Amino acid sequence: MSVILLILVLPLVIPIIFIQFSSYGKKIFFYQERNGLNGKVFILIKFRTMTDECDISGKQLPDKLRLTTTGKILRYLSLDELPNLINVLKGDLSFVGPRPFPISYYNLMNEEQKKRYAVRPGVTGLAQIMGRNNLSWKSKIRYDLEYTENINFLKDLIILFKTFRHLFTSKSNEDLGDKSIDDFLPNFDA
Repeated sequence: MSVILLILVLPLVIPIIFIQFSSYGKKIFFYQERNGLNGKVFILIKFRTMTDECDISGKQLPDKLRLTTTGKILRYLSLDELPNLINVLKGDLSFVGPRPFPISYYNLMNEEQKKRYAVRPGVTGLAQIMGRNNLSWKSKIRYDLEYTENINFLKDLIILFKTFRHLFTSKSNEDLGDKSIDDFLPNFDA
């Protein structure tokens, strides 16, 4: 299925790669370690949406200042996630499952919360259709655990359908404002 989707989105991916190359040079993609099935670490692939700019002291600038115009559009339309299909092809991700968090979050979770890693993470999941970035960390984990405990094919189809609907009707991937990456570090109890 991921091969078919990669072929279908190729007419969209090729212009994005061209635009990315003109903006970033060879740094077209963003790679980040994430925890997958059973906590195993893998490299998530996305289109790059931000520069690596730092202030005078060498500290990275806030995300809002590093987000490019193209990056803003890619994020708003969730097109920055298209390279995730390569992760699906490699077996790191499934189409539906708990969205993989950066590895720094893993040790912040208690054993109950880590049960979300009992299934393969997904390109989309229950938390994404229930509010995505507008949810608290506690709610995201609750939806991930609910999915993990009640996984079934029909639910996956419903989540996929609602994901596509949300892409065209939702604004859940809002502007970053003046936040930096430190502002997104989770408090899983909040």
